[in-house]
Amino acid sequence: MSDCERDLIIVGGGVAGMTAAIYAARAGLDVLMLEKATCGGIANSSCSVENFPSHQAISGMELMQRIRCQVQSFGVAIEELVEVEDIDVESPTKVMTTATGQYAAKTLIIATGSTPNRLPIGTSCDDRVHYCALCDGPAYKGKDVVVVGGGNTGFDESLYLVTLGVRSVVIIECLDACRAAHTIQQNAQSTGKISARTLASVAAIAPEGDRLHVTIEDVVSGSTDAIVADGVFVFIGQRPNTAIVRGKLDLSQSGYIVADDRMHTSEPGVFAAGDVIAKRYRQLTTAMADGTIAALEAAGYLRGCV
Repeated sequence: MSDCERDLIIVGGGVAGMTAAIYAARAGLDVLMLEKATCGGIANSSCSVENFPSHQAISGMELMQRIRCQVQSFGVAIEELVEVEDIDVESPTKVMTTATGQYAAKTLIIATGSTPNRLPIGTSCDDRVHYCALCDGPAYKGKDVVVVGGGNTGFDESLYLVTLGVRSVVIIECLDACRAAHTIQQNAQSTGKISARTLASVAAIAPEGDRLHVTIEDVVSGSTDAIVADGVFVFIGQRPNTAIVRGKLDLSQSGYIVADDRMHTSEPGVFAAGDVIAKRYRQLTTAMADGTIAALEAAGYLRGCV
């Protein structure tokens, strides 16, 4: 084993995992958090978070760094760039296997989050199809882009692209109305640079000189037309990171971990939190609530009170 047996191991260092770490450490547990990349998860790529209490606006990366510092202040052991390859959840001692060794704990919280869905069409222009405006948006100053996805993320990222100097943004949404909050849509409209097309989907992307020929299909009639743009940004939801627990924990039809309202999974001593569980709302604040509950329940389990 890489470490002695801990009270709790948290797999995943996003906001749910980090919140769980804070509460577990405050409850006096010996906690280790394993993160396959860097702490913060998908929130690190959010250019601006405007619905987090106490901050009118803050970048996702800065917010995650602040939470990580708080986690460290409680003495939680954090190991980044450590990917869990296998988990034994059936034994009283839960064992995590990684490329560098094994880790054991009495309880386990799965907070592995989700991964952005890829654009479901093949294209030879992958270098100009992006999934993070913060990462790739600066290259499109003075240029035209298409954004796929009319939810809050699609509109937030479109607004950020405009602040970078992008000339125009066309949002493509397959539903009959964009799902973003009304105020966000108003903000986008007020820029004069962002427009939206509903009941539409991206059917193909092909090079057109040094630009892109983006074929748009009407989802009702099937008719098509084209937009000439310089890049495409895709924000069409996420898929759960549950490969390591498939066949070991109960999953929903969509592949999310099934957990009750106390974050208990189908295996005793194993809890789940955040975007990896089956639930209706997926926000930073709901992930924090999940992490809080999971940590308190893990502490209660260890005391024999759950």
